[in-house]
Amino acid sequence: MNWGEIFKAFLFGVVEGITEWLPISSTGHMILLDEFVTLKMSAEFMEMFFVVIQLGAILAVVWLYWKKLFPFSFQKRFHVRIPILQMWFKIIFACLPAAIVGLLFDDQLNAWFYNYQTVAIMLILFGILFIMIENSNYDKKPQITKLSKITYTTAFLIGLFQLIAAVFPGTSRSGATIIGGLMIGLSRTVAAEFTFFLAVPVMFGASLLKIIKFGIAFESDELVVLAVGVVTSFLVSVVAIKFLMGYIKRNNFKPFGWYRIVLGILVLAYFGIQSLFFTTA
Repeated sequence: MNWGEIFKAFLFGVVEGITEWLPISSTGHMILLDEFVTLKMSAEFMEMFFVVIQLGAILAVVWLYWKKLFPFSFQKRFHVRIPILQMWFKIIFACLPAAIVGLLFDDQLNAWFYNYQTVAIMLILFGILFIMIENSNYDKKPQITKLSKITYTTAFLIGLFQLIAAVFPGTSRSGATIIGGLMIGLSRTVAAEFTFFLAVPVMFGASLLKIIKFGIAFESDELVVLAVGVVTSFLVSVVAIKFLMGYIKRNNFKPFGWYRIVLGILVLAYFGIQSLFFTTA
């Protein structure tokens, strides 16, 4: 196995671990990184890799929030923690729109929208939305400050924002659901935590579908690259999640909005100029 390829897989894991949870679009960053740091793997493997690498990020959520996510207790005697089980029903309910659309139209959506123009536009658009919503909420107190206060209606509405991210690359799944939560009246902390929890079934399901589609007969080099990416994504995600939760207790999301706008402009400029010169040549 080439150590250069292992280092590239490590870089992809770092970028995934950071950008999956900060609302700045992991897809946008992966496209840029792939432009400059290309793994020498088949196109089929890379399509699967970019999704399955998210497993590491999901395991970080499970690791950090186990007590809030696991509905069963075995202390002294077995019992079910009803509030957690109810939260899981709301999570599944919120995931239905993205799950249905993803199962039915995954390949078509990739063909239609997986391009730098869509990614750049969604980066900029949702960056502007972050700034506008934070300005609008400046003097408002959030109506929902606990996960237990999220209703099925609220969960479903947040799920619709997750659907936007599922359809349009560059939106950022975490960015879309956090924006949806803020608009509905969730506090920043609750919006972020519910976003983390929503990712668990969605990304596990997406990873499973990609693995089934690709097959489990990995070559040794492919298995090493995938393992390095997933493990790195997990470790970096732990740090990124802790950073974000500490940051939003004292600050708002506007810096992420400005970052998205700048990144979207850079994506448009870079690939636009590249396309122009390539076409001219």
